[in-house]
Amino acid sequence: MSPLITVAELRGLAERPVLIDVTWSLAGPPGREAYDAGHLPGAYFVDLDTELAGPPGPGGRHPLPAATTVTAALRRAGVGPGTPVVVYDAADSTAAARAWWIFRYFGVRDVRVLDGGFAAWQAAGGEVTTDVPADRDGTFIATAGHLPLLDAHGAAEVAGAGVLLDARAPERFAGAVEPMDPVAGHIPGAVNAPTAANVDETGQFLPAGELRERFGKLGVDDSTQVGVYCGSGVTAAHEALALELSGIPAAVYIGSWSDWITDPSRPVATGND
Repeated sequence: MSPLITVAELRGLAERPVLIDVTWSLAGPPGREAYDAGHLPGAYFVDLDTELAGPPGPGGRHPLPAATTVTAALRRAGVGPGTPVVVYDAADSTAAARAWWIFRYFGVRDVRVLDGGFAAWQAAGGEVTTDVPADRDGTFIATAGHLPLLDAHGAAEVAGAGVLLDARAPERFAGAVEPMDPVAGHIPGAVNAPTAANVDETGQFLPAGELRERFGKLGVDDSTQVGVYCGSGVTAAHEALALELSGIPAAVYIGSWSDWITDPSRPVATGND
């Protein structure tokens, strides 16, 4: 089953999945404001900063959340062990991919991303509401470890033995600018693969063949050990989703650059190499 679902496919489902809105922006304002202004009927809001991440600190700006936090968020939406879940955000699936990855990592078996998000839903004439559904009493219990995870040491090993993809914009990868973290640059040996190139102008993912060709040009194939990271582990999940669509599994360095730089002994590279 594809990790994506289209608006037409969602509308055609005989049984409605649990819908989760994870609209979020790195620069703000909080996604809750956008959710309150309008969302898919029946969708629950899950906050990326507080429910899909732990408190900022030594593990980075968006470290892994506690299993209990994920359990509470999903139970509030009525999720049980076999409940199908569809996640979405405003358009390009940056935040939705983080939810997809976190939920899968913690054991949700059936979770898909609405391709094109809220923008695609609106463009297709989908109903929008400001009604907030009542909290439910799901039975899901989150358990960690269902997807491959990298720490700083593992990321360095992948950079040397395989392909470590840096999902940030080229100027951040090169260290020319750094708007979020106190140190600019990238992990030595990493290859820049900005997530903006995973989607088209509407925010929908490119076809699997085009994604596979894109990653192939960066040295990724079926025999390659692949890892992904970004600034704080959000767009890294988007890259992991794009790789999965192309048939290539990847491990995520969830702490990403914001964790890497917490140890001054770790090397920092700048430029485009």
